[in-house]
Formats: sequence, structure tokens, C-alpha cells
Amino acid sequence: MARIAGVTIPKEKPLFISLRYVFGVGPARAKEVIAAVGLDGQRRVKDLTPDEEDKLRAYIEKNYRVEGELRRDIMSNIKRLKEIGSYRGIRHMRRLPVRGQRTKTNSRTVRGNVRRTMGSGRSKVEKK
Repeated sequence: MARIAGVTIPKEKPLFISLRYVFGVGPARAKEVIAAVGLDGQRRVKDLTPDEEDKLRAYIEKNYRVEGELRRDIMSNIKRLKEIGSYRGIRHMRRLPVRGQRTKTNSRTVRGNVRRTMGSGRSKVEKK
């Protein structure tokens, strides 16, 4: 059972897929980590030796912000934007799209504006 940054990664999957279960490690970073540590990304996690697991864990925790630390950084950045009253901060406060997406036809469920078609909102009337 391999644990990296507090996350148990699946042991039946290849290493480059399993590393993505750690928040902050995506496809590119997983390949980068595997290359830096000198492992084969196609090997299954269950086939790694404890020494290789330790090497992988130490490299990720030393060189990258992952899991709780990364989540705290993201939340503090959003909080800072809200406090200074920037445009992006206001969009976060109102729970609207922040990066310029349109809101007329998309992001309706986030805004609470769910449109119903004519037939779906009414109950059927029984005929005798």
C-alpha cells in the first residue's frame, strides 16, 4: 500500500496513472517525477520496492506543493482576491464564472437559473 502525501494510490494501475490521484499531480508532472526519480512509468505500483516508494514520496514532498498545502494556497489566493475587491474576487463571491466564460447559455446550474422546457414541469392530467 503506497501512500504519497497522505493519499493511498491504487496499486493495480501503472505508476504514471496512480500518481495522478494526488491533488496537484497531473499527467505532465507525473511523467516529470517518474523521469527525475528514474523509474519506469508503466510498472504497477504493487511491483515497486519500499525503497523506490520512499524515493518517490520524498521527491514529491520535497519539490512540489501537493494536497493540503496546495489547497490552502488556492483558498488563500481566492480570499485575497475577495478582500481587495478585484473583479475576479467579486466573481468568486457571486459564484459566477471567473475566467470570462459566457453566462447566458452556460453555467446555469451554478447560478441557480435552471430553465425548464414546457413539458417537464407539469404533472400529467388523468383522463377518464
